[in-house]
Amino acid sequence: MRTLRSAIVGSGLAILLCAGCVVGPNYRRPTAAMPALFKELPTPADVATATWQPAQPGEDRIRAPWWEAFDDPLLTSLEERARSSNQTVAQADATFRAARAAIRAARADFFPTVSIGASASRARPSGGVVSGSAPGATNDFQLPFDFSYEADVWGRVRRSVEASVTSAQASSADVQTALLSVSSELAVDYFELRGLDAQRDLLTRTIAAYERALQLTTDRFNQGVASGIDVAQAQTQLETTRTQATDLGVARAQFEHAIATLAGEAPADLTIPPAVTDTVPPVIPVTMPSQLVERRPDVAAAERRAASANALIGVAKSAYFPTLSLTGSAGVQSSRLGALLSLPSRFWSIGPSLVETVFDGGRRRALTDEAIASYEEAVAAYRQSVLTAFQDVEDSLAALRVLAEEAGQADAAVTAANRSLALANQQYVAGLTSYLQVITAQTAALAAQLTAVDVRTRRMTASVLLVKALGGGWSAAELPAAHTLQRRVGSSPGAETGEKEPR
Repeated sequence: MRTLRSAIVGSGLAILLCAGCVVGPNYRRPTAAMPALFKELPTPADVATATWQPAQPGEDRIRAPWWEAFDDPLLTSLEERARSSNQTVAQADATFRAARAAIRAARADFFPTVSIGASASRARPSGGVVSGSAPGATNDFQLPFDFSYEADVWGRVRRSVEASVTSAQASSADVQTALLSVSSELAVDYFELRGLDAQRDLLTRTIAAYERALQLTTDRFNQGVASGIDVAQAQTQLETTRTQATDLGVARAQFEHAIATLAGEAPADLTIPPAVTDTVPPVIPVTMPSQLVERRPDVAAAERRAASANALIGVAKSAYFPTLSLTGSAGVQSSRLGALLSLPSRFWSIGPSLVETVFDGGRRRALTDEAIASYEEAVAAYRQSVLTAFQDVEDSLAALRVLAEEAGQADAAVTAANRSLALANQQYVAGLTSYLQVITAQTAALAAQLTAVDVRTRRMTASVLLVKALGGGWSAAELPAAHTLQRRVGSSPGAETGEKEPR
């Protein structure tokens, strides 16, 4: 036993002395193009009428849940249902949990593998073979256990765990990306639906006005003042508008079905009553470009994947170095079952081994080149995600700025069109003009009003898209830390918080 202990202690010391190196490059966050300011930020003259503003110190982050800023209880209810029931989010969450399990699988290589078994056999050697033993059947009973341990001399296991941790962090950010994408898409669909409700309400009121105009024209025709052409024109205008109102039902039904699907429900189970809301876009604080990369979950996921790819370079390079292993076996063996557990039946063996691959046909070099190329690919994907994030913010800022100006112009056009329609009606009743001029004024007034409704809807959806472009209130500080990810049971990534992992 003293010899066994000495062998174990000696092998252990040899492994500990060697297990201090980690091959492969240490990770550094890739650089990316970073403008000082957003090009489309509002000017001081724009701030008073815009629905966004430069962030003030301490207020540079959208408050979550961001949809509550729109002050619409039904929207809030739908968003909460989507957060818990959307299947795209559920799929991303399952992928994240699989990534967490992969960390534990990688960490298992830090520990020895131990196996135990039992066997029994009976054999009779051939009488035609000359042997030192007497012929006859013999028994062999064994109760062995074996263990093996590969020392992490060059950091292969450590790099593998590092790659798994950063990959799991990327999957956690993917869950947040899915949540943000689903919630923003639902909000866009909801405001599009409400825009259709506003158009339908406008068309319903217009139809009522056209019905009165048709009745007036018919009365004038019966009195011999108007012609049959006037009646036909009024009837045509009325029926055309009714067709417009009916046609809105197709798009509204599609938006309602899309909202149900995003909320994780069958379209048949969700009905959104028509309503005309007076919701206005909330004021959205715009962060600095340098902070945007910490607020976008898709950018954070791309950066974490670059870190994972960097760690895999170390895994590939560790194959160039010899592997140091410690193996052993022990147990009892006897030809008689009753003597199996006796002291003379014991056996054991233990010892280290050092193995180096001297020729592999260039396989290790190829795998290293592949790992380096994969890292460069991940870096390019990260830089592209940063550029896309800046583009999304600039697009949304430009849309809100232009639409704010367009809304004022549309309101002015509605006022002018209504005044023109009123004058056309007065002149027609006075017999100073034909009904064609009334038709023209009615068409222009309706078009101006529909444009104003459309602009209001687009401003709401542009506000949602700006919130999405800014990350929806998320921060990279919410990425789960390595020690959190390595737990067997944990909370869902949507609720997980932890210290920020060193980059």
